[in-house]
Amino acid sequence: MATIRKVVITEFGDVDVVKIFETTCSPPAPGFVQIATEYSGFTGGDISMRKGIYPDQDPAPLTPGYCLVGKVQALGEGCTTIKEGDIVAVLTKYDAQAELVNQPEKYCIKVPDGLDHQQVTALMCDWSTGYAMANQTAKVRKGQRVFIHGLSGAVGCGLMILCSLLGAEVYGTASERNHEFVRAYGATPFVYTDKKWMNTMKALSGANAVFDPLGFESFEESYSILTADGIVVAYGNNMDSLAGKKPRDPTEAIMNMMSWNSDSSTGRKTTFFGLTRDSPTYASNISALMEMMMKGKFQVPIKKIWAMEDVQTAHRQWGGGHGIGSVLIKVQDL
Repeated sequence: MATIRKVVITEFGDVDVVKIFETTCSPPAPGFVQIATEYSGFTGGDISMRKGIYPDQDPAPLTPGYCLVGKVQALGEGCTTIKEGDIVAVLTKYDAQAELVNQPEKYCIKVPDGLDHQQVTALMCDWSTGYAMANQTAKVRKGQRVFIHGLSGAVGCGLMILCSLLGAEVYGTASERNHEFVRAYGATPFVYTDKKWMNTMKALSGANAVFDPLGFESFEESYSILTADGIVVAYGNNMDSLAGKKPRDPTEAIMNMMSWNSDSSTGRKTTFFGLTRDSPTYASNISALMEMMMKGKFQVPIKKIWAMEDVQTAHRQWGGGHGIGSVLIKVQDL
């Protein structure tokens, strides 16, 4: 067995529960491949998992990291499509913040030569979430208005660019320090806290789709600015984490939001999106994004890359600072 370092959330709590340990990694089981991780994603999911409020999460201790890009080091018995030395990307949900990771071969996607590994890492979670929500959940079309909370965040930034490519008018919230970055992509940003965005969107006859990672009180606000047949696509409960408040259990807020679908007097809809590699569109969505990247349709903004040794600082500074886009953990050089 190989000796490795990995990040461990030892228990639920503040930043000091995030540690780096030296441990071992066993050889890959049949049908699994062993990957030397180069980059791991770092998302709001890491923050929620550390606090123990991520929906249906594993108990602590656990190793976070929702996705990775790395090089295949070894193959388990029966692997047929992946070879040693291949660069692969995989949505993991857990375990990516480790120097070696064993993952089922069936979920590993080969990274085409020439694609930037940092940008591909961001595609795996941040952008595949945005792509699925825009194309398959909300079915955004040319000429529609969409409203995105957290335009400068990892998923929000991907949504902003992808919805613009679909021909939608993009509005949303972002910290005022990042409005200039957002406007450079043609979107119209608002400050969340002053609520002026609500009046503006209602004056425009509403948004066809609202993408909401904030949760709690924000769900009702998002619902209020929909068109008569619009949809709220919720995908997080980050409000308390962003505000530095004690985290609340999001279950009641999510159930309440979903109950609005039973209101027969309106055609408005709500849903809570969850990304999974067992989705039938998992591989095809990633392939579509990679093809768009290869054709130069977009470049993925990378806001910050943290060394694995600085993972506690990454947790402390999540949601702050200037700039837009995805945040990554550099696990090791390959």
